[in-house]
Amino acid sequence: MISEKLIKGLNEQMNYEFYSAHAYLAMAAYCSAESLDGFANFFLVQADEERFHAMKFYNFINDMGERVTVEGYPTPNNEFTSVLDVFEKGLHHEKEVTRRIYKLADIALDEREHATMTFLNWFIEEQVEEEALFDSLIQKLKRIDKDSNAFFMLESELGKRTFTPGGE
Repeated sequence: MISEKLIKGLNEQMNYEFYSAHAYLAMAAYCSAESLDGFANFFLVQADEERFHAMKFYNFINDMGERVTVEGYPTPNNEFTSVLDVFEKGLHHEKEVTRRIYKLADIALDEREHATMTFLNWFIEEQVEEEALFDSLIQKLKRIDKDSNAFFMLESELGKRTFTPGGE
């Protein structure tokens, strides 16, 4: 049986995943306003992934016979100074997600809640990929600097990104 503390944490993480989608929409909106549609697409796909993650929590909580609690979330940051700034803030956000997932995993481990530990392992692996992706794009943006051709190529590449649930 899952403790109240763990259920509360799972619900909080589900809500944070929905907030993450909202934050990535704000990042996409910045990119769109700058006519950077490829970068905007990257963040729109990122938002889709975060909603998918939130629904994984929703379904897990329900499958465990517990009550999902949906809450509101704060207004995300809408102010950015550059595409690099957007990605750096995205990486910072992903590191916060990782911190939260680890905290949940620690609770599940302490409580010997094996089903939850197995469920959270998927997210732990996902966070390694998420942080690596953001870090890689930040490094590319830093190398590109003022090279408009390379910037355009990266934007074009990210414009092709898609999301397929279950196939991430």
